[in-house]
Amino acid sequence: MRRKPLLTKAGWTSFLAAVVLVCAVAPLLNLVVPATSPFHMSDYAVALVGKIMCYAIAALAMDLIWGYTGILSLGHGLFFALGGYAMGMYLMRQIGREGNYKSDLPDFMVFLDWKALPWHWTFSDSLFATCILIVAVPGIVAFVFGYFAFRSRIKGVYFSIITQALTYAAMLLFFRNETGFGGNNGFTDFKRIAGIAIATPQTRMTLFVLTGLTLLGFFLLARFLVASKFGRVLQAIRDAESRVMFSGYNPIGFKLAIWTLSAIMCGVAGALYVPQVGIINPGEMSPANSIEIAIWAAVGGRATLVGPIVGAFIVNGAKSWLTVFAPEFWLYFLGALFIAVTLFLPDGVAGLAKKLWNKAGRTRA
Repeated sequence: MRRKPLLTKAGWTSFLAAVVLVCAVAPLLNLVVPATSPFHMSDYAVALVGKIMCYAIAALAMDLIWGYTGILSLGHGLFFALGGYAMGMYLMRQIGREGNYKSDLPDFMVFLDWKALPWHWTFSDSLFATCILIVAVPGIVAFVFGYFAFRSRIKGVYFSIITQALTYAAMLLFFRNETGFGGNNGFTDFKRIAGIAIATPQTRMTLFVLTGLTLLGFFLLARFLVASKFGRVLQAIRDAESRVMFSGYNPIGFKLAIWTLSAIMCGVAGALYVPQVGIINPGEMSPANSIEIAIWAAVGGRATLVGPIVGAFIVNGAKSWLTVFAPEFWLYFLGALFIAVTLFLPDGVAGLAKKLWNKAGRTRA
């Protein structure tokens, strides 16, 4: 079978336009265009869009396992937070003696009268080691959990409930002060990253560009996977897993591979999220956050790759606006949006756009 191209000509044009937008247009509007100009991109907008791009990576990861493999996870917030905590530990070490207590230890450890760093902070002063941990920790946790879950043939709503229980248990663990993760306050008050002041517009724009390129890179990787034989097997598992087994394939290996990759993507998203937002705490592991990731994918359109990215921008853009002008209605809006999409847009925004495009094409014909 001839392999399909990674992207169509129009797709590559859109992709390159996105690269230019992230790497050239946004920096120009933020750093060069004066603040008095209507075309200026404010620091607030940079932080907001950067944060939403991190969410879009998590939504893309959800699409790979839910949209293409049929595995609904309600615990992906755990992997997002694990990557965030790995980065947060490094950023806390970067504070050095600039904390309130002027100690080499993070402030919360001094407050708790700790005399030395716990063992799991051993490599937290190295950016290289931190990058490895950002990938390794969510990947290992996901691999171990997935190995036993898939081997036990746990699927459907039972798998979703177990993943939700996992992230809730981790949240309770991280809330405890003795675990060495800052308790309910988590990590904040970051000063530097790689020895560079984190609060400068140049540093924030660099993080913005890195986040955008990571999102686009993961999109290409996801596109490559779903267009390959591996991706076709994943979709076959989603549609009829028993037939896949009868055809001679072992679904466990395929499910475990995409599950682990999806967790790593969320971990990287969390690591990029923390320096831009400036805080990480156990609240990021709450089951509600994991459910929101699934909502982004559903609103945008499952099994489309582009859809979940769009869904993350739509939902979080609306959240950013509503939590300012009508904060008491935000949760009602989110619930109504999910119900409306389930009833009237089962294919999400991407599915609606495709139908309208096809309808317009038939009209022109």
